[in-house]
Amino acid sequence: FRHGDTSLLGHREGTMAAESERKLSEAKAMKLRIHVVTWNVASEAPPVDFSDLLQLNDPDLNLDMYIIGLQEMNSGIISLLSDTAFDDPWSTSFMDVLSPLSFVKISHIRMQGLLLIVFAKYQHLPFIQIISTKSTPTGLYGYWGNKGGVTIFLKLYGYYVSIINCHLPPHMANNDQRLEHFDRILEMQNFKGHNVPNILDHDLILWFGDMNFRIEDFGLHFVRECIKNQCLSDLWEKDQVSSKRRVPKGTLEPTVKEQRTSLGFPGKERKPAWTDRILWRLKRQLRASPLTPDLPTCYFSLSQRSYKSHMSFNISDHKPVTGTFDLQLKPLMSGPLITIMTEGPWTIENDMLISYSSSPDFLSSPWDWIGLYKVGMRHLNDYVSYVWVGDNQVSFGDNLNQVYINICDIPETEDQFLLCYYSNSLHSVVGISKPFKVGDAGGGREGGYRGSEPTIASLRP
Repeated sequence: FRHGDTSLLGHREGTMAAESERKLSEAKAMKLRIHVVTWNVASEAPPVDFSDLLQLNDPDLNLDMYIIGLQEMNSGIISLLSDTAFDDPWSTSFMDVLSPLSFVKISHIRMQGLLLIVFAKYQHLPFIQIISTKSTPTGLYGYWGNKGGVTIFLKLYGYYVSIINCHLPPHMANNDQRLEHFDRILEMQNFKGHNVPNILDHDLILWFGDMNFRIEDFGLHFVRECIKNQCLSDLWEKDQVSSKRRVPKGTLEPTVKEQRTSLGFPGKERKPAWTDRILWRLKRQLRASPLTPDLPTCYFSLSQRSYKSHMSFNISDHKPVTGTFDLQLKPLMSGPLITIMTEGPWTIENDMLISYSSSPDFLSSPWDWIGLYKVGMRHLNDYVSYVWVGDNQVSFGDNLNQVYINICDIPETEDQFLLCYYSNSLHSVVGISKPFKVGDAGGGREGGYRGSEPTIASLRP
């Protein structure tokens, strides 16, 4: 093996790549349970209890992800300025409820009154890559964000997923304008410079929000009787979406809008309509057959467990709508891009030694970093300490790297911790350790961590 001779290195990388392919072919199908929420909150503050909305009272549900889209959040100047410096009240409330259940806010995007948030159980973080986020204003000829859509594009276990929260124009007579805004949002979902397929070629599109589509011709009493007697097929014929067939197909149920009096109590009832919807679209998959035996053995399907409105919430003239889905998939990733080892000696005096290895196709960056988190972290900026992978390096080679992080200021506690490797180029966590206790590592530590906490955005070049 001579300096500059890469034959042995190439052989080793080829062997690792072959092993990765073998693991991928042997990967078993898995199920992810996803809960989607859409709610026009009419500029109101969040309620005290989210149990029904987030299905927290069902111990057997075992959710893996929450996807939450809000419309008409308070977008006054003071409120927007406050939300720029701090988390908005709704995001804070959701994190207060979900972070103790091991859900982490992995991405969010805000455009005036529109907010889209994605939470995931922390064990899924290395398999979720945030590709990009996008705002598409359609109000005032595309210059104002009171109407439009916000989007999060991600890869989930190797599959492309687009999540869109939208708010379309209101009123019965504006159906053509609604369809124009819908088409405009769809046309603007491009991915220049990301080497990502067109949105219509994504494996899954989840599109929801206050779409404001109405039921034509029928009067209030007829619509109410149809809903009472579950004769929904009569209403579908006059639904503005079903008649045009211009949007992704989904299973829908009407929600009731109520006008609010000046005191905030229910007033005159409006004609029920499917204003708030959760729609979804799966990419058609090619299946292997005797004529095409070389097709990849991918497996990706979505089934709907529940779809309902929550009539007990009265803070808005809209009722929240939720849908729970089972996503069956065969992972297209054989494992995380980074494997963080937790075995072996953890500390040398006041330093924690971190060992990690990377997959052959992972390109590291000097701007990558490893964060130390408490289990129950709220978001990726919620770390107690961090280290750049290029700094404090002890050794590297043979695909094993070691860095150390100073923990002398971290108090002894019974809390469990996690190590997460954040890739600056992928804008995502690509490796995570198993939970452990810092106190188990040995060594004396006194005091409490009070260092500055730079945000994810400030860590990027």
